[in-house]
Amino acid sequence: MTATNEATFSSLAAPATASAIALYARPSEDFSTKLDATIELLKAAAEDHGGRIVQATSLGAEDMVITDLIARLGLDVAIGTLETGKLHAQTLALIPRIEQRYELPVERYLPREEQVVHFVRKNGEDAMYASLELRKGCCQIRKMEPLGRMLDGRTAWITGLRREQSNNRGTVAFIESEPTGRTKLNPLADWTWNDVWHYIAQHDVPYNPLHDEFMPSIGCEPCTRAIAVGEDFRAGRWWWEDEAAKECGLHVKKADPVAA
Repeated sequence: MTATNEATFSSLAAPATASAIALYARPSEDFSTKLDATIELLKAAAEDHGGRIVQATSLGAEDMVITDLIARLGLDVAIGTLETGKLHAQTLALIPRIEQRYELPVERYLPREEQVVHFVRKNGEDAMYASLELRKGCCQIRKMEPLGRMLDGRTAWITGLRREQSNNRGTVAFIESEPTGRTKLNPLADWTWNDVWHYIAQHDVPYNPLHDEFMPSIGCEPCTRAIAVGEDFRAGRWWWEDEAAKECGLHVKKADPVAA
C-alpha cells in the first residue's frame, strides 16, 4: 500500500457511525487544478463525440461525481449502468435518485436472462467462490455482455477509474484508445479519494450509503465486503482471490470489452 493510501485509511479507526464525508472530505492542494482539467476533458469529449458517448457508471462515489458534473455542465453524455441482478439494494436505490435529482434518464443494461438461468443451474448461485474461471464467467454474463450492448454504436465512454484505486490501475491514463478505435476517458485519473469526497460534500452529491460502512469499492453483493484498517481500496472486492486477478474484465486492456 502506498503512503497516500495508508494515510487515507488510517481514518478507518473512526467510529462506525461516522459518514464517509466526515472521514474523507479533504481536498488535495491542487484540487482546483484537477477539477478544472476534469471539466475541460468532459466538455471536449462531449463536443467531439456528440450523442455517441456514454458514462458507464457503477454508481460508486467516483461515478456519482462524474454524473453530477455531466448534469451541472449540461453535457450531451448518456448515463448507463449495468444492473447485474446481484447489486445491493442500496446501489439500485441510486438510480431513481439520479433521475429525480438531475432529471436525466439512466440506461439500464441487464444480463440475458437465459444465460443467467443456464449458468446458475449448471454452477449454482455461489459459483463465483468456487474458482477464478467461474467468477469470471459470472462477470462475463452479468457485466461484460451487457457492457457490449451499452457501448454498441458509441465512439467513447467515460469511467471513474483512478490511479489510487489499485496497483493494476496505478498508471491509468486520462484518455485511452481501444482496439476498436473507441475512446475511453478516465477524467478522475489523478483524483485522490479525499478529492472525491470533498467534491461530494461541496455539491451535496447523492452517494451509496454503503460507503459509510467502509466499502470504498462496491460491486455485486456476493463479491463485496467492507475493508479493514490498512487494506487497499479494492481489498473488499473478490477478497478470496489473488490481488493480480481482481478485475472483472471491464477495464482489462488486452481485450476489448465488446469482444471479450
